Parts: sequence; C-alpha cells; structure tokens
Amino acid sequence: MKYISILLNTLFLLICLTSQAQNKTISIEGQWRFQVDRSDIGEKEKWFSKKLNDNIHLPGSMTENYKGDDVTLTTQWTASIYDSSFFFNPRLEKFRKPDNLKLPFWLTPVKYYVGAAWYQKDVIIPADWKGERIVLFLERPHTESRLWINEKEVGTDNSLSVPHVFDISGFLKAGSNTITLRIDNRTKDIDVGKDSHSITDQTQGNWNGIVGKLELQSTSVTYIEDVQLYPDLKNKKALVRLTIAGRASGQITLKAQSYNGEKVHTVEPVLQNYTAKSQSTKVELELFMGDEMLTWNEFHPNLYKLSVSLKTSKGTDTKEVRFGMREFMIEGKYFYVNGQKTMLRGTVENCVFPLTGYAPMDVDSWERIFRICRSFGLNHMRFHSFCPPEAAMEAADLVGFYLQPEGPSWPNHGSSLGDGRPVDDYLWKEAERIVKQYGNYPSFCMFAIGNEPRGRWVPWVSKFVDYWKEADTRRVYTGASVGNSWAWQPHNQFHVKAGARGLAWDNQPESESDYLSRIDTVKQPYVSHETGQWCVFPDFSEIKKYTGVMRARNFELFREDLADRHMGDLAYDFLMASGKLQALCYKHEIEKTLRTPEYAGFQLLSLNDYSGQGTALVGVLNAFWEEKGYIDADEFRKFCAPTVLLSRMDKFTFKNDETMTARIEVAHFGENVLRQQSVKWRITDTYGKILAKGQLSPKDIQIGNCQQLGTVSFALQSIDKAQKLNLEISFDCTDISNNWDFWVYPAQLPEADTSDIYITNRIDGQTKSVLDKGGKVLLLLAGKVEQGKDVVQYMTPSFWNTSWFKMRPPHTEGSLINNYHPVFKDFPTDFYTGLQWWELVQKGQVMEMNNFPAGFQPIIQPIDTWFINRKLGTLFEANVGNGKMMVCSADITTEPDRRIVARQLYYSIINYMNTIHFVPEKSVQLSVIEYLVRNEGERINTHTTDAPDELKNIIR
Repeated sequence: MKYISILLNTLFLLICLTSQAQNKTISIEGQWRFQVDRSDIGEKEKWFSKKLNDNIHLPGSMTENYKGDDVTLTTQWTASIYDSSFFFNPRLEKFRKPDNLKLPFWLTPVKYYVGAAWYQKDVIIPADWKGERIVLFLERPHTESRLWINEKEVGTDNSLSVPHVFDISGFLKAGSNTITLRIDNRTKDIDVGKDSHSITDQTQGNWNGIVGKLELQSTSVTYIEDVQLYPDLKNKKALVRLTIAGRASGQITLKAQSYNGEKVHTVEPVLQNYTAKSQSTKVELELFMGDEMLTWNEFHPNLYKLSVSLKTSKGTDTKEVRFGMREFMIEGKYFYVNGQKTMLRGTVENCVFPLTGYAPMDVDSWERIFRICRSFGLNHMRFHSFCPPEAAMEAADLVGFYLQPEGPSWPNHGSSLGDGRPVDDYLWKEAERIVKQYGNYPSFCMFAIGNEPRGRWVPWVSKFVDYWKEADTRRVYTGASVGNSWAWQPHNQFHVKAGARGLAWDNQPESESDYLSRIDTVKQPYVSHETGQWCVFPDFSEIKKYTGVMRARNFELFREDLADRHMGDLAYDFLMASGKLQALCYKHEIEKTLRTPEYAGFQLLSLNDYSGQGTALVGVLNAFWEEKGYIDADEFRKFCAPTVLLSRMDKFTFKNDETMTARIEVAHFGENVLRQQSVKWRITDTYGKILAKGQLSPKDIQIGNCQQLGTVSFALQSIDKAQKLNLEISFDCTDISNNWDFWVYPAQLPEADTSDIYITNRIDGQTKSVLDKGGKVLLLLAGKVEQGKDVVQYMTPSFWNTSWFKMRPPHTEGSLINNYHPVFKDFPTDFYTGLQWWELVQKGQVMEMNNFPAGFQPIIQPIDTWFINRKLGTLFEANVGNGKMMVCSADITTEPDRRIVARQLYYSIINYMNTIHFVPEKSVQLSVIEYLVRNEGERINTHTTDAPDELKNIIR
C-alpha cells in the first residue's frame, strides 16, 4: 500500500508539471492607449477602429493616472447630501472659491470623471496558443466593460463584485491583435443606489478604470470551468463538485495538502475517469481527508490547497483552489464554528481607502487590516454594500477571520429593491457570481444582498434566503443588513439589525443592564447592526497622510474654521478629550452586549473612520487603520476579546457611607474551557495605592457568556474626601483583565462659606453693585441660557455626525476640562468627561461664547461639532469691572441630597472662590456676559428638506 501511495504521488506530480505547462498566461499590465469619451460619441465614431490618442497605466484608475476633471463647486457627485448649509453659509464662502475649494462632505479626489472612457492595447498571441481556448481576464473593472477585439465586438459585462472574463478565442488572429475596452462608471438602468459603497463618493469614490490582475489566459478547449468544495467534518471528507466544459472525456486527479498551520497534512490523491455527456459535464468526487484532517477557525486557520488536473485528448488543464475544513452553522440563537459556540466581534468595512480610492487588490494589505482587527479583539468583518476582491478572502483565510460580504447595493436613496427595477435581476445574478467566485474560501461565512433597502424588499430577500440556504450550506444567510426602523425579515437564518444597541444614558450610567428585553422574542441569531457610531474630533495631523488620489479638504476646512474661531491651538486637546469619551462609550456598549444572554455578536460602525456622509469620525482608528493616541489595542482588548471579564454595578458614583458592590462575570468564547480560574481583584486610588484586594473562588470557565464568578464588595467609610477609585479584576496567571473607574464623595459636606460671595441666577442691580465694589459673584445660569440654547449636550458624543443627521442631537463631542485648575481641588476630574459628569452634562445647558475675547478660555469647554466650531463653555471665570465672577451653566444646586456630584462641584467652586487663588487671568465686559441670557445663539439651517431614512417623518 505504501508503494502504491508513493507511485500515485509521483504520477500526480508528473501530471501537474505537465499540465501546468499547458495553462499559460500573458500579463497585459502596463501602458495602454486611452481616450476620455465625455460626449459619449466613441461608439458612433467607432473608436474601436482607431488608435486612441492618450496613454494610461493599468492596473489603475483614471484618478490614479491624474485623468479626468478638476473638482468644482458644481461637480455632479454619486452620493447624497443632506446638509446643504455649506453652499449658503456666509462664513464658509471662502471655501467655495475655486482657488480654495474645500468640501466638507467627504474626501476630495485629485481628479473626477463619471462617464465612458476607452482603453486600448496591442497584444501578440504566441503561435503555440493556436487551437486553444483564450480568455481576457479583468479582475475588477469599474463598472461596465464593453470589449472589442480587432474591431469586432465581443460583449459586455457589468459586475461590481467578480472579475470580468471574456472568451475571445474566436476573435483572435495570428500575430498582433488589438484589444479595445470601453469602461463606463455611470449609473444607468441598473441603479444599485448612489450611496452604495461599491460606487459612492462617500467612500471609495466612483472611479473609472481596471484594477487587480489583467491578463490573457490559455487553456485546452476542454477545461475545468468550476470547482466547488463542500466540507463534511463529521465524515472527514469533502465533496468536490466539478463543472467541465468541452466534449472530450478523460481523467481527473485530485491532490490536496495543508498549509498555514503548525502541521502539514497530505491527503491521499483521488483519480477518476469521466465521460463527457455534453458541452458541460457535472462531476462529483469525494476527497477523504482521513484522521489527520485539520480544521479551520479563528484559532487555527488551517488551509488546504487542492490541485485538480484534467487530462483529455485535447490536452491537460489544471485548477488550484484553496479551502478549509470548516462548518459555520446555527443552533438556536448562536453561531457555531466546527461545533463550537462563537460570538462575533465585528467591524463594518466601508471601502475607505484614501490612497487608491478602491479596495486593495493584494493579500498583504488585507492581511495587515485583519491582523490589526485581531489585535483589537475582533474576529469578524461585514462589508457594507460591497463585495471585497479575492485578496481579502485569501487574507482572511490566512488570519482566521469570519467575513460577511454583501451584494454591491444600498438600494435606497434613489433606488429600491423588489419593485421590478433592473437592479432586482442584477443583484440576483450578482449573488450567484459572488458565491461561485468566492464560495470555497472558509472565511466567507455569512452573506447578505446589501444594506437597508426600500421598496417591496421583504419578499425579494425572503426568496433570496430561501434559495441560498438550500443551494449552498457552506455559510448562513440574511436578506439585508438593516436599521431598527426596517421590517423584520421572517425567512432570515440570522439577523443583522439595529435596536439592541446604544447606551441608555438618559439615566445614570451603570453596568447592570443588558439588551435581553430587545432580543428575547427573536428566534434566530441576532447580530447588532452598526454598533457605536460615536464621534471624535478630527485629528488634523492626519491631513499630511493623504498623498494618494484623495485629499482631506474636509479636514482642512474644519481646521481653518476652528482657527477662524480662535481655537486652532486646541485641536489636539479636543481630539484627546473627545477620544477618551468615545473610547468610554465603546467600552460600555460592547460590555453591555457581552452581558446579554443569547446575543450572537456585534458589528461596529466602525473600528476605523468613515470619510464620507458628512465626515463620520467614528473610529478609534483613522482611515489608514492607525491608532489616534487616546486608546491602543491592549486597552481596547480588555473589553473586546475572546475572553472578557465583566462587572455588573448599579452605578459609578457613591457616597462614603455606602458599599460599592460589583457582581463579576465572564464572557468566554475562546478556544478551550478554562479550568479552575480564580479572579483576583483590587481597588486602587489615582496614585496606584491599593486600598483593598482579594480573590474569588476558582471556577471552570465554559464557552459562553453570563457566567457568574462572585461578588466584590468594598465599604467606602474609609474614604474621607472626594476621589476617583478604580476596580480592576483579572484572571490569575493570564493577561485577561478589565477595570472600571468609580467615584466616591463625602456623604456629609461642611457648609460652604458663601458670606463673601454673591450667588445669583441673573444679572441684577445687586450683581453690578457687588462687582463695582470689587466683590465676587457666582452666576448660575442653568435653565437661563439663550446664547447657546440651541446647542444640545448629552453625556454621549454626536452620533455618526451632525451633518448627515441634520443636527440631530447631541451636538457636542464631550468636554475639554482644565483639570489642573484649582477650582477642582475638591472635585476629582480628568481632562475629559468621565462617567461622574453625567449628573451635570446630560441635557445640561452650554453657553455660546463666540463673542468673548479671542484668547478667552473657559475652564470647562464643551467641544462643538466640527462642522460649526462654536466656542462653548460650561464654567468660566473672569474679571468683570472691579470685581470677579464665576459663571456656571450646569445645574449645581438642585436636589443636593440626591445629586451628590453637583453638590460636590458647588462645594469645590465655593471653596475656590474663597481662596487667594481666585484670580482670573482674563477680563470681560459685563455686557458680553449679559448676552448669554439675552441674545439668540448661532442658528443652523441645513437648507435641505430630504433626510436619511432614520429621520424620515421625524425631521422636515
């Protein structure tokens, strides 16, 4: 038997070597002749019969080659704009001038063109290709390709997701041949939706060109048209389904070997004769993997390469495909990979690639992205309304990453699904093309037809799911990824839907609640749709990185506008302060998801920034997948990882006559059960001094979440002054840990000495008299502010951004706090908005201070949306006339027995005003302060009546 195996292996190797010599390719990359067809006259004038008059390099886009038109104020974009204030706001007029054009909506391409363009190249077909099948392979044209060979039309293709492949065997002649392509990136009959990430200017841009692999390929006239593998882990085999084109009969040989793992496994070869029954013959073979079979998952991404050789009287053809022995299935409300329960920790990839303007076509670029995602604790990626190129699948296979590609459509905003439009049939065919092209990749685990459709879409996607769950069980299917207001899709195998997401910070922040009540009636796995979307202020140091086809003119506008408001020097501080709040929001939202029983996973929108839709800076990473400086992968992985320790606390602010109690649990979706793990805990102050510590009883940690580990209690009577403490928990002898800040305040405070301070909520005669006499005034304006009344502040930062969502509140990105100021001596705070600020911030008023002196800086400065950049304040001090004034718009006096944080800030302010340190640096006219309660603030008009789907029938 051993010698027979060796003989078969040797025979197979000889067959492969022979056959590989008969599969030939000619690269057609390099310089092509080129011509833009602005007037759409090329067909009428038969440009396929003439020599084009310009040159271009392929692979590449017109933009990469600096072909096309300069962007102007009237450029017709492929995207929605819901905030037109840029075109009308007098303050932004200078950004509308041709020599200083800076658009705020998205990145600006160096050149722009939508229409037909012609590409032409002469090629010589080798003599030994005579009598063979020859195809033109274009990996990713954008969008519609039309082909002529030697002035004869071959045909048209129009896929946004898979290569365009033309059989040109009957159009070639001996010697030199001319290839002419007409590429058209206009939206015509087939409208996938102008905001679809496959075509929109919001993300990659609507480019014209061809990227990826460009080549001529030669095979025998009887050839392997398709190979699909269906793993059967239970029986340790794979079903191999072949489609053979051509009428010659012959012999098929299969050989597979593993790679990308710690072990190498060689599968026994399979040889089988077959008889051609027609021009297309279906053949099924079984590939027995044996007891040494290696499986693929996120922990061990073992892969196999299968070589399929077809030898007939017409020659030999070979095809090599990769596959993984992987089963991605559903049981109840969870996903299972190879029988093990899995929770998806995902991000949405939106095709934001500023250097090229299109998705990378090489494996290394995608592997970098997936490994960054892994370092942040993720194991999953959804591709929003586009299907990535093959390189992404290859890289995800190597890394061990679960993918949800989508059909290239957001059939909304001008399009629809299920209404009989051409896009209905197009997307059905596109799905078939995607599954055929990428179906063998084990990382291709989930599939949807697109994002948030409108129309009679539910019956259409129901048919889609019903068909595919029967036709191909290698993955699971959902109709479309949708927001909360979209209908349920009753035929879905799983749901990607909003609704069970967000932070309930209308109430005091806690870590006790979960999302169970929102998903308990859902029978299928529930994956959160576009979790997060918490904004952060722009990082203007990023501008210099845009050296490719896109320029960050939006960032330049925001930076210059901030400088015009005399706050340019605060940009970095705004980034850091807003970033810390953003990271805090992501931590609490992800942890709330992990605390929820039967929650199948989440998809962030997103780990990295989204450059369009008004500029949505929602990532903890920038558009280049780089850290911004306020949170790193190690810190993020504490609350987003295969194993996360969690703490259920009913609040984060305490009086010192209370006991802090935390119920500890774990969400564990790692590789193995963790045996006899004990939780170590400690409580420290801001200097790292350990105030208490302990250890919980050891337990076996099973696969799953909501596993109770014990309770940590700490009596707070020993804390005699207001301070921030930290609870840290960790598994002994591992790097698994998590921590939470909490704040302790005295239950009883000494009565504040207000005898030398005039406390008032209006500027009256006594206020002026006290100031005239050199006295001190504490002006409390909570509920009294007019100049700034339109600025809505929540504990959370802006959602997505205020431009796309038409100034839907909140409007601020947290606050920048001068935590070194002596006014905070008795009020512990960081430089950003921590959870203790909820009592003062949530729906609290801010003061608009645009008319204050240019260099005037409030002590607490809410960070306005970067589209407006108003100077805002919550607390400031100033010399006014002969006296001194402290002004506060936060409510620090109401219900002091219940609102202990407000009471503490009031106490700290009074104490400060009684010290020699109350010496304001800046002077302000009293009339300027009076404007705060008398004048209307800066009003915002978006100048458009249309709105995103989430705001339809809400905002007019």
